[in-house]
Amino acid sequence: MTRNAADKAFTAAGLNRQDVSVVELHDCFATNELISYEALGLCPEGQGHLMVERGDNTYGGKYVVNPSGGLISKGHPLGATGLAQCAELCWQLRGMCGPRQVTNAQVALQHNIGLGGAVVVGLYRLGFPQYAAARNRMHHHHLSASPTAAAATAFRATSVFQELEKRLKEDGPNLVKKLKAVYVFKIKDGPGGQEGTWVVDTKNGSGSVRFGEGKGDCTITMKDNDFVDLMTGKLQGQQAFFQGKMKISGNMSLALKLRELQPSPNKSKL
Repeated sequence: MTRNAADKAFTAAGLNRQDVSVVELHDCFATNELISYEALGLCPEGQGHLMVERGDNTYGGKYVVNPSGGLISKGHPLGATGLAQCAELCWQLRGMCGPRQVTNAQVALQHNIGLGGAVVVGLYRLGFPQYAAARNRMHHHHLSASPTAAAATAFRATSVFQELEKRLKEDGPNLVKKLKAVYVFKIKDGPGGQEGTWVVDTKNGSGSVRFGEGKGDCTITMKDNDFVDLMTGKLQGQQAFFQGKMKISGNMSLALKLRELQPSPNKSKL
């Protein structure tokens, strides 16, 4: 079943197995990965173990198989499996996978099996490779470069937002009364060149701080180090703006109230 689907996919795409550099396959069990090597035609029948011994299933070999970690690493989520494979292969072709990136990935293979005797084999090819470098510069902050909440702790700006969170717990209602705004802070040039977004809500309830995308009344974009300097008083807001270190969109007048969010020198540990 898998062999037939793979043969049809390669014929329809006008490609062959040698064109493939990265594979996401259905490793519901470890043994199924070996069987799938052979079924997909990545190696001759009965030689899946030799493919592993040669290292042809990992970085530096003929193919890189399941760089995402495969189904097993994700708990084999029914339904989400195929979408996860699709996302990983698209990111690989776009060069957005950071440490697990497959070098010069041009063609990718997806293999998924469903209950009741269903199989899907798909081939992905990088489109417009001449624009790949520009696309990577534009998108490297998406997903692969967008940190998780855990990874956000590596940003210097995180300490500022932690201090701000403490202030909201202590005096949130007064800050909300003064500011009446939702700020979105887009922090650039974090660890590994990553970008992170924090939403500071000083408009609702007692206020809140959260890491992640969101909409606000005023959006401020700064580099990690510049933002810390601004919020600790080492860099003046007007100076940052005219030097191009701070970009503001939305209600610009709200940016004038940023000093209300600056951590108190007497209480802050920054």
